[in-house]
Amino acid sequence: MLGNSTKRFSRKVIKIIYGIVVLVCTGAVLYMLWRGGAFLPGWITWENGTLWDADRQYEVILAHKKVKVRQKDNVIWTSPGGLKVQQVQVNDIDNDGQDELILLCWRIGKYGKSRPFWVERNEQKWSQHIAVYEYDGEKVKTKWMASDIGFEVCEIRADERKEHSAGPDNRLFLTDRKGQLTCWFWDSWGFTKETTEVSFVVFGDNLIHKPIYQYGLYHDEKFSFLYKNMKETITESDISVINQETPLTDNPARYGDYPQFGTPVQVGEAISDAGFDVVTCATNHALDQGMTGIDFTRQFLEDADILCLGIQSTDEKVYQPYDIIVRNGIRTAMLNYTYGTNGIRIPEKSPNAVHLLEDEERIRADISKAKAESDFVVVFVHWGTEYAEKPDDFQKKWTQIFLECGVDVTVGTHPHVLQPYELLRDDSGHEMLVYYSIGNYISAQSEKSCVKGGMAEFTVSLTKDGYRITEYGLKPLVITWEEDRKCVVDFL
Repeated sequence: MLGNSTKRFSRKVIKIIYGIVVLVCTGAVLYMLWRGGAFLPGWITWENGTLWDADRQYEVILAHKKVKVRQKDNVIWTSPGGLKVQQVQVNDIDNDGQDELILLCWRIGKYGKSRPFWVERNEQKWSQHIAVYEYDGEKVKTKWMASDIGFEVCEIRADERKEHSAGPDNRLFLTDRKGQLTCWFWDSWGFTKETTEVSFVVFGDNLIHKPIYQYGLYHDEKFSFLYKNMKETITESDISVINQETPLTDNPARYGDYPQFGTPVQVGEAISDAGFDVVTCATNHALDQGMTGIDFTRQFLEDADILCLGIQSTDEKVYQPYDIIVRNGIRTAMLNYTYGTNGIRIPEKSPNAVHLLEDEERIRADISKAKAESDFVVVFVHWGTEYAEKPDDFQKKWTQIFLECGVDVTVGTHPHVLQPYELLRDDSGHEMLVYYSIGNYISAQSEKSCVKGGMAEFTVSLTKDGYRITEYGLKPLVITWEEDRKCVVDFL
């Protein structure tokens, strides 16, 4: 009996050992599969393909969740074995003149080389990261390894523009599984998420008649009455714009009213004190003081750190049809044209003194170049029929041209009265917001329709379809004269 019991016991032991071996082997296989990334989320799309650097000096090959960098016929770098690469981008993300490899990848562990001091140990699970490697022309070296991203990213896209007049090329766009797009910037160490919308406020004609500047000269030397009711709105917006209808001067002998204006420089100082970011100057009165007025106005605004659009000084020989302003990482190209200059000829020696709305081919080229260097294009245009409450054929013609060119917002001035505004859409689905006329901001015109103007306001946001207008409207303004002949503007 004892011998049979021993045999049965031995068989049980063998079964247990066999079971343990099976479990260990199964566990080892599962562990190896896990370490190899076999159980990563099924929604991941693993890309394959080849990218070249900007000068085609080397190629980046993504295949089978690995990246190789090849120079001529030699592979000079292969991504570490612990990384499973989902996507790769090539871009000079830190603007140091050398390309970086930006990897959207998966690896075990939540943190990079260093973890926060309050965390005792790294997590042993797969998480999604962005890794940055620097290529210096000969070798690839680690630049940055992020902690886990914190949300599920389906796609990364680095900024494609290499040259432009404003703003760095260090943006990285991440698209999550819901299609939400976020924008990230490379700073001194790593990526920082940026606000992805910009708010605009735009005011109409700053038409400084004699009664207005006389009051300021004798009663308010800083002309603070002009914008005091708008100052909070101006400072709260990301980009604030006003149309300076008349040229500035610091020479009292040049002060003037209609038909040839000359506006005390104190008005410009009040514009600066109010916090305006941009002043549009291409108007029919831009040459009322000749090139002296152009030169002085342009220089004053530049010295005040205000973007001056639509005019160029005597010394500016190269045509500059647009400027780019960057707010919250969004690059907005701004152009400014006028229908004419009241018959005053532009000097032959300064052909770009005032940007005119006349050469269609040239303006189409201006807009095309501006679009290539920006995210969003706004055209400020001085056009239309004075005192007409509806757009004329000239406005409609150019509106269609701007829409065809892919302009995002068009803001009109000159009629001195409010005209309609609308959101237009072309056959490809591109949208353009157009304000045909936002009327006067301030003037001494007596016509009833001229005392009501408007503040155009719109917001540009980053969406899955790119930068789009997400909010827009027009707030009515009214000009009132007080007993002491002070002229003020307020919301209606």
